[in-house]
Parts: sequence; structure tokens; C-alpha cells
Amino acid sequence: MFNDIGPLELITLVVLAVLVFGPDKLPKVIQDVMRTVRKIREFSESAKQDIRSELGPEFKDFEFEDLNPKTFIRKQLDNDELGLKEIRNGFDLKKEMAEVTDAVHSTDTSSPSSSSSSSSSGGRIDMTKKPEEPGKDDRPPFDADAT
Repeated sequence: MFNDIGPLELITLVVLAVLVFGPDKLPKVIQDVMRTVRKIREFSESAKQDIRSELGPEFKDFEFEDLNPKTFIRKQLDNDELGLKEIRNGFDLKKEMAEVTDAVHSTDTSSPSSSSSSSSSGGRIDMTKKPEEPGKDDRPPFDADAT
């Protein structure tokens, strides 16, 4: 319930409670709060029991914690009636990526402009090299009418 309250925060809450209620009334306030928390827990437990009895025997294994989406998914993945492990194991990402890169490299080697660059590296493109800067002759002609 109080998993994310640190020791410094707890001390701060105690000091604040002593300042607000005073040392005389603080034990009475703590008793009243604990009594209220107990009554709320009893009410929620009785409501859960009423819901379970109304649902009938087919929902005897029903847990309210299963309504949490994280718990539901974790339980379904552990159960594995859907065959998710087979699907996950059947999908090989490395194999798929190798097929895609082979397809891309075969397309690159078929074009005449990249055949000289790919033949020196054995059909692979060297990604560590910086691209060659175009020279002054490689620029497209300037068309004053187009601007």
C-alpha cells in the first residue's frame, strides 16, 4: 500500500500530523483512521463475496486482480493456450533482415552506376565511408527562367 513512500517522506508526514492534530489528539485520530480503513476493507470484501456468489459456479476461479490489464496479460502469456511462444519462435528477425539486405544488394549490383563501388567491397556497401562530394561538373545546369 505504501511501497513508494520513502523514510524521509514518512518522517515528514508524522511531523506534519503532530503539528496539525497536536500530540494530545494524535492517538485518537490514528485510531479513528484505522477503524475507518478496517470498515472500508470489510465492505469491499463483502462486496467481492456478493459478486462471486452472484456470478455462479462457472466463475469460481475468478480473481478481481485479473481485471488489471498487466496481470491479465501476464497470466495469458504464462498459460500459452494461444500458442504465442510458437509464433514468437517462428518469427526470426535476423533471417528476415538478411533476406531484405540480400534483396537490396542484388538490386544495387544490377544497376551499372553502383557496380564499380560494390565490386570493390564484395557486394556490400561500406557505411563507414563518407559520401563523395559532387564536383563542379556534376551540378545540374542553372536555369534562370526556372527560378
